Amino acid sequence: MSHQKREASSSNEDWASKRPKGAATSTEKDCQVETASSQETNGEKRDTSQKGSNLPLDPCISDEKSATISEVPSQQEMILTSVEADAAEDKGCRHTMEDAWVVLPDASMGSPGNLRSAHFAIYDGHGGRLAAEYAQKHLHPHVIAAGLPRELMNVKVAKKAIIEGFRKADESLLQESAKGNWQDGATAVCVWVLGQTVVVANAGDAKAVLARSTSTDGEGVVADTKSPLKAIVLTREHKAIFPQERSRIQKVGLIATPDVHSFELTVKDHFIILGCDGLWGVFGPSDAVEFVQKQLKETSSATLAVRRLVKEAVRERRCKDNCTAVLIVFKH
Repeated sequence: MSHQKREASSSNEDWASKRPKGAATSTEKDCQVETASSQETNGEKRDTSQKGSNLPLDPCISDEKSATISEVPSQQEMILTSVEADAAEDKGCRHTMEDAWVVLPDASMGSPGNLRSAHFAIYDGHGGRLAAEYAQKHLHPHVIAAGLPRELMNVKVAKKAIIEGFRKADESLLQESAKGNWQDGATAVCVWVLGQTVVVANAGDAKAVLARSTSTDGEGVVADTKSPLKAIVLTREHKAIFPQERSRIQKVGLIATPDVHSFELTVKDHFIILGCDGLWGVFGPSDAVEFVQKQLKETSSATLAVRRLVKEAVRERRCKDNCTAVLIVFKH
C-alpha cells in the first residue's frame, strides 16, 4: 500500500509512503519534555491521552481501567487468568506527537464469544499523525470483520484474518488519503491475545519484545531481580538496510502485508513491551526487560512501570524522537 507500508528506504519508509520525521532543532537538549500525562499523582504522572469509555465501535479508546479479568471456560483449565496493560507516550523534543496506540483488554467489540480477545498496538506516524490515527481506529475492526476467531482458537484463521484486516485497512486508508490529500504514513506493531495464544503482527520498524523466565518453574520471577528474564524479540524490522528486506523491496516494492507470528503462553511468559523506534533507539531489548522487571517489582503496576520506562527513555537517555510504549503483563 502506498500509505501503510513497510520501510523502503531511510527516507521513504514503513507502513506508508512516509516522509522522514522533522529534523531536530538546535535547542533539543534544552527543550522541556512534554508527556501525554496532565496530572501528577504520588510523584507519577497520570496519563490522560486516548482514555475514555470503551465504545464498541471505536477500538482506539482504552478501557477506563487498564486491567481486566478475563472469563475462562470452566471445562478447560487455563494458564492465563488476566491481562493488565497500559500505555505511555512522550513527544520528546519533536514539535508534535505523531504516534497513536491501542489498549483493549476486552477487544471483542460487536463480536462477543467464549474466546478471550485482547488487542494492543502502536502506530508510529511519519510526516503527520493522520495515518496513525486512522489505523488506530480502523485496523482492529477490519481484522474482526475478516474473521478473527471468537469461539475456538485456530492459528491459521487468526493469521489470515489479521493479514486481510491489514489489506482492507490499507485500501480504505488510500481512499481517505486521496480525498484529503494526506501525505503521511505509519508503521505498526500489533498484538492479539486470543485465549492462550498470542499473535503478533508488524509492518515497519516498531518492535515487540517478550520477557520470559529462565527458571525451571517460571513463577515469581518478575518480582525477583536476581532472576533475570530473557528478552525475546517477536518482530522483524522492515528496513532497507537489511539484505532480505532490501531484496523484497526490489522485487515487489512497498507492501502493506505484515509479518505475523504466534506462540502459546506458558507460566514462563511474564510481559510484552511494544515500542516505536524512538524507544528502541535508546533501549536494547534486554535492557528494557530488565528495567520493566525492576519497576514491576517496586510498584506491581503496569501503569507506573510503562510511564517510568518512557520517562527514562526521554528524560534520562535523551530520546529525541516521539516515544511510545505499551506494556502487557500476563497474570498466571
